Amino acid sequence: MIRITSGMTAADVLASIESINDRLANTQNILATGKQINQPSDDPYGTARSLDLRGNLAQTKQYETNVGEAQSWLTVTDTALGNISDLVNRARTLVVQAANGTLGQSDLQNISTELTQIIDSVKNEANAQYAGRYVFAGTSANQPYTTANDNYNGDANAVTREIGPGVKLQISTIGSNAIGDGTTGLLKALRDVVSDLNAGNQTGLQSTDLQQIDTAQNQLLNERAKVGAISNRLDTASNRLAQLEQVSTSQLSTTEDADMAKTMIDLSQEQAVYQAALRAGANLLQPSLMDFLH
Repeated sequence: MIRITSGMTAADVLASIESINDRLANTQNILATGKQINQPSDDPYGTARSLDLRGNLAQTKQYETNVGEAQSWLTVTDTALGNISDLVNRARTLVVQAANGTLGQSDLQNISTELTQIIDSVKNEANAQYAGRYVFAGTSANQPYTTANDNYNGDANAVTREIGPGVKLQISTIGSNAIGDGTTGLLKALRDVVSDLNAGNQTGLQSTDLQQIDTAQNQLLNERAKVGAISNRLDTASNRLAQLEQVSTSQLSTTEDADMAKTMIDLSQEQAVYQAALRAGANLLQPSLMDFLH
């Protein structure tokens, strides 16, 4: 027969009170943090799921950042292309005026001077920047165009942004494709017009010059259409990522966040149990004469 000593009873009572106190402290911590998982041991499975969800959420937010930067880059690009298109429209109007055969050489010279300024303005627009990078220079850090000549100083490498797992999208427009250089495209067409104006070459103004400008304008419109298509794809990606973020955030909240109403009830109950345990323990552990005699 095992004798239950007062020491054993005291140890059991203290262990019970300590266990209740631990549960009470944990509930108070949950109430303070609003989280049902405050350390891995609280819920190993929930902790693993939480880490996975947080990883997915961080990745989604990075893709959202990439999409936002790409949209800003394309906004700068489209604005520049729109301004260049306006300049080309003005240039075409001037060429039509010059080609009607009624203007004197001084008038043609004035048009030539304005067209030269238009060429400089076109190159200035093609030097547009976003976040310190030239949007028409490819991956090159060089300024695409200078006033010294019409050479293209960028490269043809694509600037891309990753907008999803393994999904990379080209966001750059190569300057030489959009406006050409001294030997091709819009810049050559405008230089040819200036040359024919200075030479009084009506035949060139009435035929090849207009044709070259129209061809260059169509190329410009094609590049702008590509920018529009990419922008639409980015808008779709942005909406999709926002939905993914919402879902992941909701799942993370379900996994980590505490039910505050239930926690308040648990706290009240555990406080009552703790107080009752303290009172019971005090009664059990009080020494008496009968206990001493036994």
